[in-house]
Amino acid sequence: MDPMSLEELALLDVLDRIDQRLEPAPNSGALRQRLIDSGLALVEDGIVRLSDAGIERCKSLHHRVISDAEAAALLAEREEGNAESQANAA
Repeated sequence: MDPMSLEELALLDVLDRIDQRLEPAPNSGALRQRLIDSGLALVEDGIVRLSDAGIERCKSLHHRVISDAEAAALLAEREEGNAESQANAA
């Protein structure tokens, strides 16, 4: 599995900011508008909030971040174990 791209991380940041009703980042206007246009975010009474699809996408990206971190930790453990095995064999 490839690590998350910068675009996915930027998407997660914008989704989180919308969900937490934080001010948007200065450079996130275009992405924020794309989320509204695609139905992942809605504007109601001048307030931007996540749609059900946006909430699910946000959850999915959070799960991806967690699984990437767990996978990296497992790979590091395996590499450490292989290095120890090679050192003991020498």
